[in-house]
Amino acid sequence: MLDINYIKENPELIKEVCKNKGLDLDIDKLIQLDEHKRQLLVKIETLRAKRNEIANRMKDQRNDDLINQGKLLKEEVEKLESDFNTTKVAFEEIYFRVPNIVSANTPIGKDSDNNIVLKTVGKIPKFNFKIKDHIQLGKDLDIIDFDKGTKAHGSRGYYLKNEGAMLHMALINFAFSKIVKKGFMPMTVPTIVKEFTFFNSGFFPYLKDEVFKLSNDSDAYLAGTSELSLLAYYSDEVIAKKQLPIKICAFSPCYRSEVGSYGKDTKGLYRVNEFLKVEQVVICENDIAQSEKYFNEMMSISEEILKELNLPYQILNLCTGDMGAGKYFANDIETYMPSRQGYGETHSCSNLTDWQARRSNIRFIDETNNKNYCFALNNTVLASPRILIAILENYQQKDGSVKIPKVLQKFMPKPISIIKAKK
Repeated sequence: MLDINYIKENPELIKEVCKNKGLDLDIDKLIQLDEHKRQLLVKIETLRAKRNEIANRMKDQRNDDLINQGKLLKEEVEKLESDFNTTKVAFEEIYFRVPNIVSANTPIGKDSDNNIVLKTVGKIPKFNFKIKDHIQLGKDLDIIDFDKGTKAHGSRGYYLKNEGAMLHMALINFAFSKIVKKGFMPMTVPTIVKEFTFFNSGFFPYLKDEVFKLSNDSDAYLAGTSELSLLAYYSDEVIAKKQLPIKICAFSPCYRSEVGSYGKDTKGLYRVNEFLKVEQVVICENDIAQSEKYFNEMMSISEEILKELNLPYQILNLCTGDMGAGKYFANDIETYMPSRQGYGETHSCSNLTDWQARRSNIRFIDETNNKNYCFALNNTVLASPRILIAILENYQQKDGSVKIPKVLQKFMPKPISIIKAKK
């Protein structure tokens, strides 16, 4: 979230950001509610002081007049407190939805059609045979079973089998090993988490429909990314500046309801309810130039992974309408998927400046002993099984087999370089 004083000092800018991010928020009402809330608090504190004064006087002289004054003050305070609580709820309903400002390099646009391609890397494969999509490849090679997945899970369910399961884990091990070698502290994290982790990271109140809630616990949800737990690890902490930047990563299962994508990509592995992901998070000082350096570092790691997998990809600069409320600047990487005759999102990197840190109350102490909110960034190092689509389809051969990228072969439990149909 943003500092309320910053919002009050820059109301027209915030209104413009809301418009560009497609959010309908009444900023003038927010400012009015904040002022009313402050006035009520002053009145409440003044009356409480009077009540305390009367209580002290009654220690020495108790009489009906003082008792009646105390009762009247108590009633007035209770009325004001009720008004304050109502005003506070109305204020927070708007305040917690106020988006982050955006960088000067962020394109203004309504949706994904307005994203800008920054660069395209790699050669699009040319096949001299009729290609198969990953669904058919998975069936023919007996490495993916969607029918049994639907039976066990329902829509968007799947089983990875045989070399499919091995390739899936090889990808995760490859990515996790790489990010740790890059200096990120590895973690395994909770994936059943409390509501505050969604609020702190900015997923709530926006995306409640996208989250699975456990019915037997009033405060337990399935995390859609380890970003939530990684941020929660440092919530409400004050960090010495010399400890920054904090670079952390995690491998975890992730769960998303995909309610917001109803009717989209209902077949195959592109949109599924559960998957594995390696995520990285950077917590750094409140310096734009430094945060941009870490952003570029994280992007370079994702690019390195795709180059080593020898997969064609493109980098998108996300526009305001497609980047999410909390993001200051964001890039997606889309990997080429032959069956789509185009690119599909596989990575996403975001700079959220201090927007998440304010919600999480993550601060650091600077050289002058002042406490400041940190900046936070995150990036998808690799998510599977979506990346399997690109590998299976780009590496398919005329005889129906699929080559295993050389960089992954050492991570396979068996020494194989190609997936062939079972006899």
